[in-house]
Parts: sequence; C-alpha cells; structure tokens
Amino acid sequence: MNQNLLQTPIEYLKGVGPNRAETLKKELDIRTYRDLINFFPNRYLDKTGFYKIKDLQQNSSEVQVIGKIVHLKAIEQKRGQRLVADFIDETGKMELVWFRGHKWIRENIQLNTPYVIFGKSNFFNGTFSMPHPELEKLEDYKKSLRPAMQPIYPSTELLQKKGITNRVIMKLMQEVLQQTGLNFSESLNAELIGNLKLITKSEALFNIHFPKNQELLAKAQFRLKFEELFFIQLQLLRKNILHKQKIKGFNFDKIGENFNTFYKQHLPFELTGAQKNVIKEIRADLGSGAQMNRLLQGDVGSGKTIVALMSMFIALDNGFQACLMAPTEILSVQHYNGIIELCNNLKTSVYILTGSTKTSRRREIHQKLENGQIDILIGTHALLEDKVKFKNLGLAIIDEQHRFGVAQRAKLWNKNTTPPHVLVMTATPIPRTLAMSLYGDLDISVIDELPPGRKPIKTVHRFDSNRLKVFRFIKEEIEKGRQIYIVYPLIQESEKMDYKDLMDGYESIARAFPENQISIVHGQMKPADKDYEMDRFVCGETQIMVATTVIEVGVNVPNASVMIIESAERFGLSQLHQLRGRVGRGAEQSFCILMTSHKLSNDSKTRLETMTSTNDGFEIAEVDLKLRGPGDLMGTQQSGVLTLKIADIVKDNSILQTARNYANKILKEDPNLSMEKNTAIKQAYSRLVKNKTIWNYIS
Repeated sequence: MNQNLLQTPIEYLKGVGPNRAETLKKELDIRTYRDLINFFPNRYLDKTGFYKIKDLQQNSSEVQVIGKIVHLKAIEQKRGQRLVADFIDETGKMELVWFRGHKWIRENIQLNTPYVIFGKSNFFNGTFSMPHPELEKLEDYKKSLRPAMQPIYPSTELLQKKGITNRVIMKLMQEVLQQTGLNFSESLNAELIGNLKLITKSEALFNIHFPKNQELLAKAQFRLKFEELFFIQLQLLRKNILHKQKIKGFNFDKIGENFNTFYKQHLPFELTGAQKNVIKEIRADLGSGAQMNRLLQGDVGSGKTIVALMSMFIALDNGFQACLMAPTEILSVQHYNGIIELCNNLKTSVYILTGSTKTSRRREIHQKLENGQIDILIGTHALLEDKVKFKNLGLAIIDEQHRFGVAQRAKLWNKNTTPPHVLVMTATPIPRTLAMSLYGDLDISVIDELPPGRKPIKTVHRFDSNRLKVFRFIKEEIEKGRQIYIVYPLIQESEKMDYKDLMDGYESIARAFPENQISIVHGQMKPADKDYEMDRFVCGETQIMVATTVIEVGVNVPNASVMIIESAERFGLSQLHQLRGRVGRGAEQSFCILMTSHKLSNDSKTRLETMTSTNDGFEIAEVDLKLRGPGDLMGTQQSGVLTLKIADIVKDNSILQTARNYANKILKEDPNLSMEKNTAIKQAYSRLVKNKTIWNYIS
C-alpha cells in the first residue's frame, strides 16, 4: 500500500480536526494514520452470543438478551425516581432500570416489540436486573453493520473530558481502515507466514480492531505479537552481529602460565560443570578476534569470582591488564580480599582503588598502572577517573552492572584505543524472557549450580506470635558457635519509623540475649562506625548482627548460619532472596526465618510461599516478574524499554522464544537482509529503525 498515506497527519482524518488531534497527540502519542492503526484495544465486549434469561449467571458479567418490554413503572426513592421495566423472553423475566433519562425512555420505548439489550446483569432478591442497558430494536439490529466483538480501547481522564469516548475511537478506526482500503503491505517473508500459519497483515489489522469471532481475534493477536517481538529480536541480534564485525577485540590466543598454574595447583575446589562451561564460552570469545560482550548470570554463592579471576588470567597470559569494577566499597573490598586469597601463592600483582584510598597510595597506583606493574586493579567508580590510565587494559569486568550509568561504562571503554573485552556479572537472576529483551544484544552465560558441599538453606515462615520459639532456636545455634543476622526493613519515606523499629528490635534482642555481644548497623551511621561494627561481626567478636538492608550486598561471613528477616511481608522477592544469600556460605546447615504479622495480602502470601518452596534464584525471578511486571523489576531507568504495543513479555514468553529463534535463523542465512525473499522484512525493519519504533536498548 502507499506508505505516504499512512504518514498522513491525524488531523486530516474525517472526524478529528486540530483540537482532537492535539489531544490524541498529547494523551496517546497518535500523530499519523499509522499510529492510530497501531493503537490496539486492551479488551473486547463479546456480542457474538445471546443469553436466555433462565441461563443468566450470578457473576455480574456483560450479557446480550433478546426479549420484549411488557410494562414500565416509576418507583419513588430518597432522591427522585427510578424507572423500572419488566423485560421477558420465552424462558423468564428480568428488570431493566434507569436512574436518569426517563423522559427519553418513556417517549421512545415501544412495548411488546422485540429488542436486543446489552449490559451488566445484577442479581438481587432472587431477580436479575440490568441498569441503563444498551437498547436496539431487533429489526434495526439485524440491518446494522457492526463488530460482534466490540473493541474497548485504553483511555485517560482528559480523553473522556474532551468527548473522545470509546465510540468516537471506534468511528475513527472504521474511517481510517476504509481510507486505507485494508490493503497493508506485508512485513514478513512467505516462509515465516507459511511455517507459523499466520494470517496476512491486512487480516490481522482488521481483526484486531473489529474481530468477527474469538478464533479470528486469537489469530490476529498471535500474528501482531509475533511481529512486534520478532523485529525487536531482529534488531538486538543484528546489533550483536554488527558489533562483532565492527569492533575488533584483542585476540587472546594463548592460555599460559597464570591460567594453567592456578588451574592445576591452586584451585581451592573442583569447578562445577556450569563454571567449566562458562569459562569455555569466555575463552572462545576472547580468542575470536571480536570484542567480547558477555553477561554472566549466577545466583548468590554460585562461584562467579573464580570465573572472573580465571578470565583475568587469560588477559594476563596474553600480556594485558584486567580490572574489576563493583558498585560499592564493601563489594570491592570483598572482591579484593577474595582474589588476594586465591592469588596467595602466585606472582600476580593485585591492587584496590576506591573513594577512600589515601592520596599518596593513589599516586603510587596511578604510576604503577601506567608502567604495567599492576596486573589486576579492583575498585569502585574511582576506576573511571581520568587520572586512572592503564598501560594496556585487555579485560574489564563489571559487577552488578545495572547500578552503573551508560556514560560511566563508556568511560571504561575509552581507556584504550582498542576497547577492552567486557564481562558483565550479576547476582540478580534475570528471567530468560527479560534477559532476551533487555540484554538481547549481549551473549549470555549462566552458572546454574552451586559448588559441591553447599547445603541448601532451609527457609521457614513464622508469625510474630511464635517469637519465643524462634529465640530458643537462636540460643541453640549460638551455643553451637554460629552467628545470626536479624534484618529490619528500610522504607525511605518513614526513616524515623524504621529507625524506631530497628532500635525497638535491638532492645528486645539485647534483653533476650544478655550474655551475647550484638552489632548494630544502619544507614544513618557514619561509614567508619559501620565498618567497625561489620568488622567485629566478621571477626566473630559479636554473635548477633542487627541491621537494616545495608547488608543485602557484600558481607561474607561463612560462620553466620541464621538469617532472620523481620516484617518479611514488606520486602520484595529479589530482596528476600539476596538477604537469604548472606547465609549458607559455610559447610554447616543454614536457616532463613521469615517473620510476619498475621495480616498478609495475597501477593505477600505468594512471595512467602515462593521463598519457602525454592532456593532457585531464576524460579524466584520468574515469580517476581509475574507479580511486579517488567518495568518495576528493572527499575525506572530501564522501564521505557518495555512499553510494547501488544505483546507482553511475561505472558507471551513462548512467542518471544519463537520470534528469537526465527530472527536468529534468518540472520544466520542472510545477515544483511539482502536476499530477495527478505525484501519485505528489510523494508519494515528499516522503517521501524528510522522511526525509532524499535528502542535502542542499552546493555
């Protein structure tokens, strides 16, 4: 079809005009004919069937009935009157009720004439009634042309106020579909359409707005959801291919002394199968001649640090330096201590640079880094400063990358003329569907098994009324020489209240355990005091740590075996899972106890049941995605990414998978979409990219 017609500004459509056009732009971002056609209903009123009065159900659903009005009467009530009609069919009787508009009804209703009524049925005192029904004479109904399934479009307060109702949008939609003659050019190739048994683009667009029946609606939805997800995956996968073609990386073809000595002589434990696989994938990337761009996902405690270190050894063996950047000082120090311990008997020089590194030490690090005397530099945002210059940075590892901004990451790339290889790590399991949409242009590795000897953490839910039993259990664990975390929620809006909860909790713990030492840590403390308290707990001087969620990331105390989470109903799933990951780091059995009041919402119950039934972070992330939706899960900086027109990456998981597989297959055969059979795909793709309809994801 003529693409120019679809670009026509919306004000030129019959029934719109400048004022309505302004409102449509402002409220719904509808600027052209194409935008209007791609504005899809979010539900439908099914007017394909008729009910008999005796078959009505007591579920106040919307129904359509054929019958006659046999009697009309006005009934006095506190304010004015209501008008009630007796409506019958051959199976029974119901009432129709009007609270306003009586004059029009009295003047226009014809008794004992067949009518089609449509509306919400209510059941009260043994009788069905329908307030303010839509009414149409049966003979008119049979003559008129209308969708049997009526589309209901998303709306806003302002649209209603300006009189742009659902009926108006329907009229505009009919008008635009008539003008375009329902002749839309195809955007997929014949192979795809045949394999997936898709209806044509024109049929899909007509039936999404005015479906003839449920079956055609389902076919239209599948076709349009598939297409939307297919073009997103096509762009992400193309970005990855182009990245590999364009951005040449250092070719690390040697596996030498650092890697081999560590692997053969200093590995503290046997690697899991998952760790070996991931290292294999990373080795292949580093030796491919293209820049590595890989996301490494692994649950809390799955052994990502060893994988990171062994990847850094490959860089060192090829004469390059490596760095590891973490979002907080606590986490950087923890990585540093872990890596120093692993490199104990090796000649590797490992340094740490954070905001609190003293000036004289900084100067020394800057100098040694430029001379190539430092092999591995670990640190926080401090690594991004302009003064930090590497001799030859070959591999940059970023931990918990979602906490770093885009500009910050770009700074790291620019430390070299040839950008370093990049490995992004996260301990926040991302559901597959979300990973494919957000990080679809990165290669993804997953460590999905825990190191041997780790016992799964036992998680239980206890109500506040069982507190004494919980205290008895804590006593027994302390007597065995174990340490305990007790965590209180932190909700910014009510810092005073949070602080009070924490202090009340601390006092009751101090009373219950007079012979034990207790550390306390919260956000209002000075960093030095916080570190002092943390250190006392790490060294085993204190047996109990009472804290807010500041310990969510980055404290490693293998001797701590119990995590008690107070008011667990106030935490999100991923936070509960992260907190639980603070225990279970030693060989002993660890426990997580979720304390709540008896008043729980349905979502809270689902979260608690999920936590007690599984330790699998990916399973938990899937439940979290269903409860919170993708925008919430990724935080606001990523949420715009997922404003899809018709697909839903949670519910349409399998369509997304299919779309990615087909996009992959097509690009393998035809990376530039230059084959004749892919002309339609290439044209649609170019238009979407040009109109910025496909978002540029940033990973």
